[in-house]
Amino acid sequence: MADAPDRSSEAPDDAIMRATYRALSTHGYAGLTMKRIADEYGKSAAAIHYHYDTKDDLLEAFLDFVLDRFKDTVHEVETTDPERRLELLLDQLLVNAGDYPDLLIAMLAMRSQAPYNESLNERFQQNDVYVRYLLETVIDQGIDAGVFADADAEHVARALMTIVDGARTRAVVLDRETALSTARRAATEYVAATLGHRPER
Repeated sequence: MADAPDRSSEAPDDAIMRATYRALSTHGYAGLTMKRIADEYGKSAAAIHYHYDTKDDLLEAFLDFVLDRFKDTVHEVETTDPERRLELLLDQLLVNAGDYPDLLIAMLAMRSQAPYNESLNERFQQNDVYVRYLLETVIDQGIDAGVFADADAEHVARALMTIVDGARTRAVVLDRETALSTARRAATEYVAATLGHRPER
């Protein structure tokens, strides 16, 4: 999503989503206006209002757009081996996220509004539940298969998400160069200590 394709080949909704991404990355949540999104879109604000009544409607659609694409990438993890699947999920959450620093900034800007915006909060909550479900499921599968040591899968998944969320915030605010790689190593060490396996990296 960092490099937007030729706008002429996109459906209007996709083009507006990418324009919103660019405007949000450049101006932040506080500086985001329909006019700035329209400038990135290359059309008038009226053209955007044709699809979305308000900025809040547009931002809700944008968040759905981003989270749906994340789910698509997760579904591309095809292996059924619990160890490898857990590694790949953590890579998606931490390593691959580093390829889109502007998106990390945009998402942090929207997360900062979630405590005050019920609709955004609900979407972030749903995404968190979904990702934790994926992690819990693969951990339980590994425990059942005897690959992982017996553990509280829900607790391990929550701890891993705490590492992920902390690293993404740190990567934006404090330590862009090493926060995600440090967190990925910490996640590997935590998994090894908790589930009793040491994945090769």
